[in-house]
Amino acid sequence: MRKLALAATTAALILTGCSIADASEAETWEPQPVVTIEHPEWSRSAVLYQINTRHFTKEGTFKAAQEQLPRLKELGVDILWLMPIHPIGEQNRKGTLGSPYSVLDYYGVNPEFGTEEEFRAFVDAAHAQGFKVILDLVANHTAWDHPLRTEHPDWYEKTWDDNFRPTPWWDWSDIIDLDWSKPGVREHVGGAMEYWVREFGIDGYRADVAGYVPLDFWETARARLDAIKPVFMLGEVQQTAFHHKAFDATYAWDWHNTTKNVAQGKGDATSFYGYYAENESLWPREAMRMTYIENHDSNAWEGTMAENYGAALEAMTALSFTGEGLPLIHNGMEACNSKRLEFFERDPIDWDQDPECNYGDLLKRLIEFRKANPALENGQWGAVMHKVENSAPDQLLAWVRQEEGNKVLGLFNMSDQPVSATFSDALPEGSYVEFATGDETAIEPGATIELPAWGYRLLSQHRQ
Repeated sequence: MRKLALAATTAALILTGCSIADASEAETWEPQPVVTIEHPEWSRSAVLYQINTRHFTKEGTFKAAQEQLPRLKELGVDILWLMPIHPIGEQNRKGTLGSPYSVLDYYGVNPEFGTEEEFRAFVDAAHAQGFKVILDLVANHTAWDHPLRTEHPDWYEKTWDDNFRPTPWWDWSDIIDLDWSKPGVREHVGGAMEYWVREFGIDGYRADVAGYVPLDFWETARARLDAIKPVFMLGEVQQTAFHHKAFDATYAWDWHNTTKNVAQGKGDATSFYGYYAENESLWPREAMRMTYIENHDSNAWEGTMAENYGAALEAMTALSFTGEGLPLIHNGMEACNSKRLEFFERDPIDWDQDPECNYGDLLKRLIEFRKANPALENGQWGAVMHKVENSAPDQLLAWVRQEEGNKVLGLFNMSDQPVSATFSDALPEGSYVEFATGDETAIEPGATIELPAWGYRLLSQHRQ
């Protein structure tokens, strides 16, 4: 068969007056660009901050959230991700107020949070203070009582006996799934995405369960949004193809789960190798992968701190801000929130619950450190992590990121026991400044490093 195919190819080339050599010249082995979207320049060193409007302030409103913008500016975050702001369905509602992810109107504002004018004022104030604002988009499903169910019942997926249904297998009983084979669905949701960008000036979206919606929709939507203004897109999915033409950032679920496993003694420093190896070899360099400690549906501080992280929390947080990845702060983390908040009710964060909390100070300092070191930037702008070989690899996760005169050395004891480890290569050698103290220090050839349980060191070097 291969001989027949070659003969056919040769005959075709003869008929067209081309030789096999000509074809070889035309079809080179040059690599082709895979990622064709351009990240907005303002995402280069950005840090995300997630706001659950219902819980973020005592009032639970856009107006009250707007008053907190100067505090967030002081913290140093850049992109504000608002959980869904739309009206919530009442049919099959969970709890008293329902889930923000049960959307009743893609073009409306939930009166629980305020008016359209108050939302616009929030966005305008955020922009005036240098923030970008992205909205949580729930494209996969709507509330049971969304008007589309009556107006276009054929736009929804059905059960075997032709009834509306929630997403299969999950307990999302308060929603029903849209049918993405229908052009009308795509036009309605895509039109809403354009509406909020064009009419309110928002800067992009976080796409809920993005992998449950066809990729070609996201690619079309991204192109149409970029025609209005440069946008930033975060997808709740963990697949490389979503970065090619649609999303700037996606979820690093594997990283998140590894941190929890290691903190609970179900893994060690080498448990991170699989994630970082795949990140370097499989994922595009342009991909921003969200390395997060906590968000609205996977909590660390909120009610499960001791179980999930405990003493390891600061080390894992430092790794999320300095290793390859896009860091996220979930509202309440900086206040050491120790309560799992009610999702379907008003349950405001107590911002004064722990007077001795210094976690917010750590977050602020990590953001400053990150922005002072170009090697730690997002996506293709940042430097690749190189593993530093050492004598205690089960405990010490050691790496270097360096580019254009900037070098960062990260040393993390991923165990509940002290570690003493000796470097076995020259990569970490050099003069540095310590993140923790600001003191100058040197790493000599064959240096031995000692760290307490869950201890870490970040060292930076700048050269002209």
